[in-house]
Amino acid sequence: METNSRVIDKINYKIKKPKKYKVIMHNDDFTTMEFVIAVLNIIFNKNIEEANNIMMEVHKKGTGVAGVYPYDIAVSKANKAMMMAKEEGFPFKLTVEGD
Repeated sequence: METNSRVIDKINYKIKKPKKYKVIMHNDDFTTMEFVIAVLNIIFNKNIEEANNIMMEVHKKGTGVAGVYPYDIAVSKANKAMMMAKEEGFPFKLTVEGD
């Protein structure tokens, strides 16, 4: 009796974790500290203490990290924050950089 059987080779797939990207907030002379805290709280899910610490870093050093995410999420959050700023009339700028 003849059988048609095949042997399937086991293939090992290596799944890489997605590269992470930092969302960087940039200081300006017009965007209020209260607005920055609100953005960190609403969009980046930071509690008030974390948001205040990040806002002060942006104020003192010129930039601060709002969060670290996979690329699509980082870009989405940065765009959402800048749209929110535009609606309020602030020139607030965020950038996304590889971690």
